Amino acid sequence: MTLKEIINKIFWHPDFKKEDYVIVILDRGAKNNRREIPLSEIEVRGNFIVYFDTYIPLHRVLEVKNKRTGEIIYQKLYLR
Repeated sequence: MTLKEIINKIFWHPDFKKEDYVIVILDRGAKNNRREIPLSEIEVRGNFIVYFDTYIPLHRVLEVKNKRTGEIIYQKLYLR
């Protein structure tokens, strides 16, 4: 499953609540170059995630995880 498919599934499948998930992005300048963004505050447009007025390329997404359980449901291949 691609990253876009995973995000869409969380947004639209009744078994998932987007409020329970965060994406972890590569953000140079942030602590450990990683930043967590609540999935409930983003929008997907093409190959970008829109967070407020900031367009973040999908290739910067490192992980998608459930913040309640800690389960990582997507992890960039080179991080495994």
